[in-house]
Amino acid sequence: MRPAPHGLKLALLWLIGLLLVWQLWYAGWVVWWKWMNPGMTSFQSQQLSALREKNPAAALKRQWVPYEKISVHLKRAVVASEDDKFIDHEGFDWEGIQNAIEKNQKKGRVVAGGSTITQQLAKNLLLSPSKSVLRKGEEAIITLWLELLWDKRRILEVYLNVVEWGEGIFGAEAAAKHYFGVPASQLSAAQAARLAVMLPAPRRLGKAPYSAYMDRRTARILARMRYSDVPR
Repeated sequence: MRPAPHGLKLALLWLIGLLLVWQLWYAGWVVWWKWMNPGMTSFQSQQLSALREKNPAAALKRQWVPYEKISVHLKRAVVASEDDKFIDHEGFDWEGIQNAIEKNQKKGRVVAGGSTITQQLAKNLLLSPSKSVLRKGEEAIITLWLELLWDKRRILEVYLNVVEWGEGIFGAEAAAKHYFGVPASQLSAAQAARLAVMLPAPRRLGKAPYSAYMDRRTARILARMRYSDVPR
């Protein structure tokens, strides 16, 4: 076999080098956010741009609050709804992924996802909402960085402060005030469960937070959240 041309080898080395630099750039942000609270996330920036196409004066509703000022009911509700193995897994819920694949195959379309809270946070912090194989690979790498460099408390704290809860509404504090007129620290168990139910489709479900569907799902989360284990 003839050896690869020198130019091809050089190009491959440059490509590998660029990929390494790209991943180190992600890791650098993860290290920075371990100690410093994120400003505007990638997903928030994209949503703000979309809102300003309709209204140039549009602004996001968001207000950072520390972990201890978020109701434990909301922490338990979100874990019960989104990732009930959050405390125990290392970023990926392999059983949940397999169950989601089986559900989607049975229905012939995407009806369930297997993403953990850490995976969702990785995507929201640094990536686009596209569903390409490349984007999923980047999400997996950032998920590993988050689990390696942060503890579970920090992961949940940042997630609850940056996740979307309606059109232009981000984070627990803004959501609690928008839907219930109270700070995140004062959310009741029922209010927290209703917010958690919105997370898979907040812009759609937030338009009808007291629909029959929302009532049924809220009751289910209320019954489950007492068993949720969350960081102290």
